Amino acid sequence: MEKSFEPRPIESKWYARWEASDVFRPSGHGEPYCILLPPPNVTGTLHMGHAFQQTVMDMLIRYQRMRGMNTLWQVGTDHAGIATQKIVENQLAVDNKSRHDLGREPFVERVWQWKEESGSTITNQMRRLGVAADWSRERFTMDEGLSAAVRKVFVDWYRAGLIYRGNRLVNWDPVLGTAVSDLEVNNVERDGHMWSIRYPVTGSDESVVVATTRPETMLGDVAVAVNPDDERYQKLIGKTLTLPLTGRQIPVIADDYVDKEFGTGCVKITPAHDFNDYAIGQRHKLAPIEIFTLDAKVNANAPAKYQGMDRYEARKVVLADLDAAGLLVETKPHKLQVPVSQRSDAVIEPMLTDQWFVDLTSDTQKDGRPGGRTAITEPALDAVRSGEIKFVPENWTTTYTQWLENIQDWCISRQLWWGHRIPAWYDEAGNIFVGEDEDDARTHATVAPVGALKQDEDVLDTWFSSALWPFSTLGWPANGPVKNERGDVVANWEVDKIFLPSAVLVTGFDIIFFWVARMVMATKYFTGKVPFREVYINAIVRDAEGQKMSKSKGNTLDPLDLIDGIELEPLVEKSTKSLLIPQVREKVEKRIRKDYPNGIPAIGTDALRFTFTALASYSRTINFDIKRAEGYKAFCNKLWNAARFVLMNLPEGELPAPSGAPATEAERWILTRLKQTLGEVEQHFVTYRFDLLAQALYEFTWNEFCDWFLELSKPALNGDDAVAAASTRHTLVVVLETVLRALHPIVPFITEEIWQSVAPKLGIKADGILQRSWPKVSEIPTDETATAEIEWFKNVLSGIRRIRAEMNIAPGKTIPLLLADGDATDRARAAKFAAQISFLARVDAPQWIDSGANEPAAAVAVVGSMRVLIPLAGLIDLGAEKTRLAKEIGRIEGEIKKCENKLGNANFVANAPAEVVTQERQRIADWGTQLTALREQMQKLG
Repeated sequence: MEKSFEPRPIESKWYARWEASDVFRPSGHGEPYCILLPPPNVTGTLHMGHAFQQTVMDMLIRYQRMRGMNTLWQVGTDHAGIATQKIVENQLAVDNKSRHDLGREPFVERVWQWKEESGSTITNQMRRLGVAADWSRERFTMDEGLSAAVRKVFVDWYRAGLIYRGNRLVNWDPVLGTAVSDLEVNNVERDGHMWSIRYPVTGSDESVVVATTRPETMLGDVAVAVNPDDERYQKLIGKTLTLPLTGRQIPVIADDYVDKEFGTGCVKITPAHDFNDYAIGQRHKLAPIEIFTLDAKVNANAPAKYQGMDRYEARKVVLADLDAAGLLVETKPHKLQVPVSQRSDAVIEPMLTDQWFVDLTSDTQKDGRPGGRTAITEPALDAVRSGEIKFVPENWTTTYTQWLENIQDWCISRQLWWGHRIPAWYDEAGNIFVGEDEDDARTHATVAPVGALKQDEDVLDTWFSSALWPFSTLGWPANGPVKNERGDVVANWEVDKIFLPSAVLVTGFDIIFFWVARMVMATKYFTGKVPFREVYINAIVRDAEGQKMSKSKGNTLDPLDLIDGIELEPLVEKSTKSLLIPQVREKVEKRIRKDYPNGIPAIGTDALRFTFTALASYSRTINFDIKRAEGYKAFCNKLWNAARFVLMNLPEGELPAPSGAPATEAERWILTRLKQTLGEVEQHFVTYRFDLLAQALYEFTWNEFCDWFLELSKPALNGDDAVAAASTRHTLVVVLETVLRALHPIVPFITEEIWQSVAPKLGIKADGILQRSWPKVSEIPTDETATAEIEWFKNVLSGIRRIRAEMNIAPGKTIPLLLADGDATDRARAAKFAAQISFLARVDAPQWIDSGANEPAAAVAVVGSMRVLIPLAGLIDLGAEKTRLAKEIGRIEGEIKKCENKLGNANFVANAPAEVVTQERQRIADWGTQLTALREQMQKLG
């Protein structure tokens, strides 16, 4: 092994070897264990959320593979319809061209070309994280096999009456010219206004006042609604109003939706451009009036004066005209939530358009067949209600069920060119023909086509193909092997369906609705199985202060910059290059220079992964602090140096195994603690408490193995007892090799590198650590007696070292040691460990002070009922020792107070396990013994 741990060359070396040796493919042995990678957008680059999520998945895959499971991590990317099309359109715009200049087929060909050249960025970055994914089975949501699945699902659902085409209100992006899903819309708080407008009652001097944040939409009003119980407006219900600026007559209607306490109690109803108004319009059978074109300009349904105006230009003119007519009552500032497209930053406009929908709400169809709620939604609900699918943490079950219980039909069409083109054709009479292809559509036609057929121009929502990921990636619906464009077999449904359901889905809470639920719907319907048994909802990564990571704040971190490091100036340039507003750019630069004055030091992949693991609790968010990551780099260095110490103390060649049990108490203690730690780790894997898992492994590796056991091994390694020395050497290597296996799922690179030097010492023939089995806890021996003795020994050493440190006694100076009080067990242990205590603590052989004998002034540490004394004469300042004792007495009094507060809490005593309550009472007794001894020592010092 090299003298120091250098992550980068190790990482590049081992990942290339792992991938080349196909070590990540399913082994074909053991129970199936599958994880479906939430397919990242082909346009994407690795961000902190990806790195966190993929660390969790990789830990699970490596752990289960070492446990003997037949593991598959199904990997791939999503075609990301809008995002990918936008990238290529932006490229064309540089040359002042649009997709329409190219035409559909050449444009789609251009997008495929971009995908081949640039679409693998994120998958290459994933390799830097060390993910144990089976790249030989990599899928793309528009590869031929997955496209076949998409066509079959669409056709089957359509023929079952579960997909229909209708004119409905959708989120419309007027810049992209397409419907978008709720997931692609951000509700952004902005400063706006609330305008109050007077609507005259027809044929009367009376009027009502409505308030709106979008006055231009009044041109499409079809009614004004009031609450049926609002006494102020009872006499107006059923009468008509004259809609200002248009002269149209609109009714006053009564609807429970209206809150009579809010505003004036009157609400303008514009069904064509507001989702709530659309629902009211449906209830009252009001015909909607569209007043915008698809590029958000006023159309011919409005008065001629406003036609052709952009919606915001129309707003200004409408307000001016209302004011001139004396109908603008009030204008006041108002904070409002504005729906903004993630992809174009355009304000979303609710629009009535012809779209394709999946029926998720009807119980029965007109012909008696099951409707979408019965056939699709309810089975997805039952899968979670029955416990067939479990959420971790469990509270996300409520989020899932509430959304499905209140679900709307799913708009699946998008007005794009990049994506799965809808397999529907129209004849010249407008009849619809659906099929796998045009011939299939004609074959299944119920009416004879009129003239030629023309395929639907729209493509399917990206989430439609993603919903099929759990079974389409495994080869469904093909009858045999599915090959990729290179001719390699990537799936075979007959063989691979053993991986359905997968074991666990690791994903974020923000796509429970858009992806998780839809995978359950589609998989249950088409395979009869659930897609996964558990759903682990990972936390959202925030910065060290708990702020959401945002480029405009300058607090985003690139995982690769943490792994490789980055100097200050490149970091500043990278963080500010996309910020166009000078004030924001200056603010971000200032923050970067303050937070990272020396740039970001390289910490390596393993340290970053350990950080994510240690943060992975059940919390909804986690705060990522780079200082913590640097701490886990120190852990990697500690492990590296410990391994070098072990190897340097071994002879050449394979180490013969000793014939008997471990010879020393220290060996039996470390094996006992190893077994306890591995038991904890296995339980934390089951419950997905990766933070507790990381803590257990960290404390064992750093404190008990690297610090204590290496220290406790030195007397045997340097002593005259050849049997103890040989036994200790063997235990050092066995424990190190076991720790490497236990740590491997978290820190794969450093453990592989060290393991390659350690394994030959034990005669292990496996090619790599991932081929080794997970440590068998049942095979590790324990010795509670040895453990108790070593814990006593550790406490004695810790007490002496604490006195040395606090009294500033030189580490190399040999000092006298006295022992007082205690019992027969203490005397026996002191005799047994006398040589080790002298060797490791740099003290003279311990001497006992008889009861009642005069004691010299001394610094004291308390171990149980025994006192450990370091005489002060010539060593210690008496005043300093009194200060130290007072500080220690105060600390112990604080510990006793904590225990007393717990036991004084009736809820704690009533609800905590009996052994925990007993443990707290024992702690009070133990602290009390120490406190008494320390107070007596204080008195002796005067």
